[in-house]
Order: sequence, then C-alpha cells, then structure tokens
Amino acid sequence: MILTIRTDKPEAEIGVFTATGEELSYHTWLAHRQLSVTLLSTIRDQLAVQQADFHDITGLVIFKGPGSFTGLRIGVTVANTLAYGLQIPIVGAEGNAWQKDGIKALRKGENHTIVLPAYGAEAHITKPRK
Repeated sequence: MILTIRTDKPEAEIGVFTATGEELSYHTWLAHRQLSVTLLSTIRDQLAVQQADFHDITGLVIFKGPGSFTGLRIGVTVANTLAYGLQIPIVGAEGNAWQKDGIKALRKGENHTIVLPAYGAEAHITKPRK
C-alpha cells in the first residue's frame, strides 16, 4: 500500500493507495498550526480504515513543495522518518499531478531515499539582532 502526504498549506492531505495506484481512501483536514500534533495520528487512523498499520506501507509519496516552510518541513520530516524506519522507498513530487507522478515513480522502482523540501522562495526567518 502506498501512502501519500501533502502538508504545504493549512489543509493537510493523506491518501492511501494500492500498489497499482488505485485510491483506497483520501482524507483532508484543517491541520494548520496543529499539524505536528495531528499528522501521525491521522496517518494511523487512515491506515486503520483499511485494516492496516504502518508496517503495511510499501512506499511513500510526499508533496515536496513549494509551500509553507513549517508545513513542508513537518510533512517531509515525518515522511523521511517513516521511510527510513520502515525501510521503504520514498519519492518527492511537485505540481498538480504530484500523486500520480509519485506513484508512477515508485512503480518504476525509484527511491529518493531522502526528500528535501522545495520551498519556492527563501524562508522568512527572523534575523538575529546582534
């Protein structure tokens, strides 16, 4: 089963797909500033709908940007950690067809190992005063 994650905006998205790309479930929720608290439990719950758990994931597709600095950072970190811990392939994708492109890449045997976020612009980080 393939897990897709998108966290670049206030509405986060989790998709569960078969290995061939057939959608099993898709969930969108207003995560906004609670993303770090709700992301893993939402993934767990969406897997449970399919009577599955984290160990049933065979590949991950993460939307890598552009988008919110914090949202992308949280989503990409969770995806990279799951891929590493479960020893499964991960693919980062962009654009409107990110899920389709990512699933296609996984099916071709691609594995980005570690996905880096593509913010689309410089991060707006407060500069030190001194």
